[in-house]
Amino acid sequence: MRRPAGPPSRTVALLTANRSAVPCARTHPSIRSISELTTNPTSPRSSSEKKGKALSLAAEGSEPEPAAATAMSSALGVGGKEGPSAFSVDLVAAARRLLAFLRAGPPGVGRRSVRRYEELWLPLAVAEGGEGGGGGGEAPMLVPPPDVHLVWLCHCFHHSYSVYCLSRFGRLIDRPSILDAENEEYAEERCRDVWAAHYPSEPFDLHRNEIDGNSDDDIAYANANSEIVEMVRRYAGLAAHFASPFVREGVYHVAARRRYVCFLDLMKKVVGTTQDQTRLVPSLDILLMWLAHLSFPASYATDMVAMAISDNIAKMGVGYGEVVTDEVLKRTRALWEEAYDVPYDMAGSEVEMAAVRAAREAFYWAPAASDEDANRLYKSLQPRFLMEVYVFLKGESDKEHINKEFLRLRTQRCHRSLKLNKSMANLSCKNWQKTWHLYCEFATRGLLIEVRRTTTGCFRNSKFLKNISFSWSDMLHEKALALTEELEVRMRAMASITPPVQAPYLLKCVPDRVTDDGGAMISDVILRMRNYRPQEGRWLTRTVLDHGGRECFVIRMRQRDLAERC
Repeated sequence: MRRPAGPPSRTVALLTANRSAVPCARTHPSIRSISELTTNPTSPRSSSEKKGKALSLAAEGSEPEPAAATAMSSALGVGGKEGPSAFSVDLVAAARRLLAFLRAGPPGVGRRSVRRYEELWLPLAVAEGGEGGGGGGEAPMLVPPPDVHLVWLCHCFHHSYSVYCLSRFGRLIDRPSILDAENEEYAEERCRDVWAAHYPSEPFDLHRNEIDGNSDDDIAYANANSEIVEMVRRYAGLAAHFASPFVREGVYHVAARRRYVCFLDLMKKVVGTTQDQTRLVPSLDILLMWLAHLSFPASYATDMVAMAISDNIAKMGVGYGEVVTDEVLKRTRALWEEAYDVPYDMAGSEVEMAAVRAAREAFYWAPAASDEDANRLYKSLQPRFLMEVYVFLKGESDKEHINKEFLRLRTQRCHRSLKLNKSMANLSCKNWQKTWHLYCEFATRGLLIEVRRTTTGCFRNSKFLKNISFSWSDMLHEKALALTEELEVRMRAMASITPPVQAPYLLKCVPDRVTDDGGAMISDVILRMRNYRPQEGRWLTRTVLDHGGRECFVIRMRQRDLAERC
């Protein structure tokens, strides 16, 4: 059983669900389980109007894509209709398969794998593809060995891949559109037979010791393409970059796809309005969609030509692993907010991962959300679901009492004593500013932001003026995973969340009564009832409570007397 995480850093707060009922889903929250969380809460105080509401998300990415510039703002905000499909590949399914491969792929490859990719796999793909594989037909349904597959993906991620294929083979070699595990398994078995027929002396799978010896210093493979070797090195940390468990959720992919469309549209706008060389830095979710799109070269090339940005995206987009200045980051955020009137850094969609990596690791998200973790084995214990929350504010206040007014953040249920206050005098800003960064349990239901005014009196020191609320269920029904509310006439508040993921059990041990061998409490009352016959044995008792204050089990420890110890 995993221990509860330590205290978070100063910039974040952890809101747990003390004395509350939690959702009864016992598996890792997928689209289906998130629908259960939002439509069937176990709390008796849940509103009845939520019970019949269906989750308005496409579980497997079957919803239409926003394409026109007029649909960009609605794609990021709350509501609005979407335009026609913008991509020739299902990016939600592609992102899911990419993440699955990165989690299960080989830990690292080197020059031998690069040679196998260049000298063995690419000619084989051309031979089996015939006139397909990017030359007007379908790519062959073949999946190469894992080490070769990783090199192929890293090569596809780079903008020079199409030029390389055209110069060497005269056409673009595309990857097959395999978006489910069953077809991928079939394609790998078929490729195993084809590989054995073409290269009987070369093993299809490299054993672990062969992969470990697949180093850059191997003299036998010193003639491997150094540019491709450098690409593989550059993307070595990609799996760790997407390690946060909420990145695997389907609702996260749907929201990321919408932001990716806006990112491409922003590139198109910047090219048409600026003369200088402006570069845009993708956030975590946009980078995931971009790499998933790049992993299918033919579809990517077709889509970029259709959107009229094929000549600029490689120059303007900052790729994974590139080092940029703070000015480039600020410029990206400013252009995004100017175009769509929403903040660029949303919950789970950061540009600078170092700012949140330490806080996320403190909650053991990745181990607890894994399918084989111990937090899934104890069916008698209620699971807890954790999410990351950003609260933004934008606007100005011109009231005469601004110096006496402040905002108070509270939860909709549990933690009645939690009061996070911010002075209104320090919150006036023309741009969106991140005011609170929280980690909340789903059972807290949501957040309340109150506008209050300081007063003088014996019984209270502030007066309630107005409040707004953000419900987790309502936000999960939004495809952007965010909601905006009017706080005042000239001030707005926005809350953004990540999909809830299963967190470690949070248990508390409290002392209970001391009993004898028969389970009776040791006390003078029991002695009198038994005519002062001595009670035999002494057992120390501890009651274990879960995060909701429910009794999970009781631990009894027998305390030996002095004679037994001697």
